Amino acid sequence: MRPAMLLTEKHLDVRFCEVDAMHIVWHGHYIKYLEDGREDFGRQFGLSYQSLAQAGYGIPIVTLEISYKKSLRYGDSLVVETRYVACPTPKLCFEYRILNTATGQLVCTARSTQVFIDSHQQLLLLAPPCYVEWQQQWLACPQPVA
Repeated sequence: MRPAMLLTEKHLDVRFCEVDAMHIVWHGHYIKYLEDGREDFGRQFGLSYQSLAQAGYGIPIVTLEISYKKSLRYGDSLVVETRYVACPTPKLCFEYRILNTATGQLVCTARSTQVFIDSHQQLLLLAPPCYVEWQQQWLACPQPVA
């Protein structure tokens, strides 16, 4: 049975090396948290960077939008919610929410878009066969919708 929504939750703890002198998470580390969410999504849903690389494809990020709402501090725990968003072109699109685990407060929202490239780093205009198979396995309808 296919899930109604492709969503993962990755739990993390803020480490000392991720904070500034005021013990607040430096803004650039949120990008690492999003990466942790994408990697977790790939492992859970069979769309890992490693499997795509083995099939001969890369998926560089071409857009990343982040909106910071609250600060995280040293010692906080967080959860990165990563949700796949189907799009009509051969891209991987994700939306994220980062929440403070203890308070439940929304800390950050984000969106990312990745494109497929071949082994010569050429942009693919058609979805690679492995991604088409993945869509057929996991999406309620084989054709992605906007």
